[in-house]
Order: sequence, then structure tokens, then C-alpha cells
Amino acid sequence: MLALRLARGTHPLVLLRRLMVVAASGGVGFLLLCTLTYALSHPTDSGTSGLRLLWCLIPLAATVHFAVAVARTDPSTRPRPGLSAVGLGPARLTALAAVSTAVSGALGSALALLIFLHLRGDLHLRGDLTRLPFDGAAAELLAAGRPLPLAAALTLLAVVPLLASVAAALALRPRRVPPPPDAPSAAPTELPWGVALMAVGLAVETYTGRGGARSPLPIPGEIDGNPAGVLVGWTLTALGLALAGPGIAHFSGRILQWLRPGATRLLAGRILMEESSRIGRPLGVVCAVASAAIAAEALYGGRAEQPFGLLTILGAALVVTCTTATLLVSALDARQTRATTTDSLRRLGVPGTVLRKATVLRAAALLAVFAALTWGVTALTAVPFAT
Repeated sequence: MLALRLARGTHPLVLLRRLMVVAASGGVGFLLLCTLTYALSHPTDSGTSGLRLLWCLIPLAATVHFAVAVARTDPSTRPRPGLSAVGLGPARLTALAAVSTAVSGALGSALALLIFLHLRGDLHLRGDLTRLPFDGAAAELLAAGRPLPLAAALTLLAVVPLLASVAAALALRPRRVPPPPDAPSAAPTELPWGVALMAVGLAVETYTGRGGARSPLPIPGEIDGNPAGVLVGWTLTALGLALAGPGIAHFSGRILQWLRPGATRLLAGRILMEESSRIGRPLGVVCAVASAAIAAEALYGGRAEQPFGLLTILGAALVVTCTTATLLVSALDARQTRATTTDSLRRLGVPGTVLRKATVLRAAALLAVFAALTWGVTALTAVPFAT
């Protein structure tokens, strides 16, 4: 009830982010339900059904990541003076964030179920395919002629709200030893582990990507020659980029301060180093997704026939949208976090042009470094397919 009352007085931008979580949860729920109907239509092909379910883990992970970012930046769940006196301490606020995330995920799952039942024709009279939406075009894909096991459908739809709420609770749990507000930011220590994971992932992709047309893990569509090891290698590469992202962003801040920096470059570099842990990880994930998308388009985009199925396109759209939105939300959170510092600089007489130039320098440095990283990962990802 408290979460609903807080939602009524929330800023429209915050409500928009919650609605985006609802939409993303609905998209993943629809993919999971389509996987269930494929299993119903092909009862003897349990292996392919399980593999299709595994492919849904990528948009599921992107959606959970986005839901956690939205919960982290939600102003209604941030500690404020006076809240502890009314019983809303850090633990209660964490629980409130988890409940709000679960509600958004549950709404998306319910919306996915309604759309799914509508397309199957379960909300209409049975026996006539012309009464189905789109003249029954989705009847075979959604197994419209077979009864839907409600327990299995509800179990799949509960995955997104459950995982998102648990992830939000773990990410926002109160720390016993909070760092002092004026402590200098230390360099991220995950960079070596991230580089190691990237190297292992690229090696796995190169080694396993030379398989033939028969694939043990086919993408839901018509793409051949994509073995299971390629997915494992890409996952390791994406995890490596996510781990290395803060360190790379911190290094970009050091580059800005290289060779006798002026006040603008010094300010931009220091701020970038402070915000490296907040925006570096989403940037690394976006690099992984962008490199995979560019490589897939370069390898399969020139085919005369369309190699991508509808469900593959939906899953890819979910991944790209969620990762991009996570980066934007993290950038907005970083801007709100440094608002106090910006106000202090303005009171000290720092011109607004200096602050704007520092912002442009930070964006240019991140774009140059991560664009070069994306190009390198893309080139290495396409090597096993091009040879």
C-alpha cells in the first residue's frame, strides 16, 4: 500500500522508467510463453525446447539488470532525513524497493499473459480460426489448438518478478560500513578479472565457432553454424566487459588528466574517475551487445532470405532496449549524485561554460575509448564465422 501511495506522487520521468520495466517484463514473459507453446507443439523434441528456453536467459538477464538500475535510482527508496523516525530505515526502504520492483514485473507478466491468450484465441470463441487475431496467423506458433497448462505458464511468468525483486534487494541492501562521503575514489580492482574473462570468452568463441552447419544450440530462427560454445564464449565476453567497464572508465579519466591538464580537463577527469563504478558497468554491457549486434548484421544481414525469426528479433530488441535504457538511467543517476558538487562549484564562481566543457570532454573520452573497444571485440567475434 505504501508503494502505491508513493507511486501516486512520483515524478512522471520516474513513472516512465517503471512503465519501461513493465514493458520489458512483459516482453520476456511473452518469450517464455512462446517457448512453452513450442514444447506443447513438439512434445518429442524436448532438447530443442530446452535450448529455446536457454536463449530466453539473455533478455531475462538484461531485463533484471534494467529493473535493478531503476530501483537503485528510484527517489522514493533513497534514505532521507526523518524517514527512520517513522519506521522507514534502510532495511525497510530496501524491502520497499524490492516490492515495487516485484509489482512492476508482475504487471508486465500479467500483460504478457493477456496478449498471449488474445493471440491464441483463448479469449474468443473456439472452433473458427477466422475469429483469431490476424486471421489465425499466430495459431501454429502459439499452439492455439492445444490446451495451455496454467500452472506451467504461471511458473514461467513468475520468474521475472521474482528474480528482479531478489536482485533489487541484494543490490540495495544496507551496508554495515558505509564509506565516508569525502573519501577519494579508489581505482576499480575488477579490471584484471574482466580482461581475463574477455580473453577466455573470445578464445572459446574462436575455438567453437568453426563448427559445421549442425548446431547443438540453434537460435530460434533459421541461423545455422552457431554452436553452443559461441553462446558460452559471448556470455563470458559480456561478463568480462561488464567487470572491466569501471576500470576502463577510470582509465579514461586518467587519460583526460594526462600531460599538464588545465582546469577543465582536470575537472572532467576527476569527475569521470568518481563516476567510473556507476557508469562503467552499463557501458561495458552496451559494448558487448553492440559488438554482437554489429557482428550478426555483418555476417547474416546480406542474406537474401531473412535469417532471423520473429522471436529472435523480439529478444534482440529487448536486450538492446534494456541495456541502452540501463546506461541512460545510470548516467542520470550519476548526474543527480554530483548535483551537490556542481552547486558548490557554481557558488565558488566556476563559470557554467567550464562545467559544460567538462561534460563534453567526459562524453568524448568515454565514446572514443569504448567505441574502440567495441570495434576490437566485434572484429574478434566475427573471426570464427568469417574463416
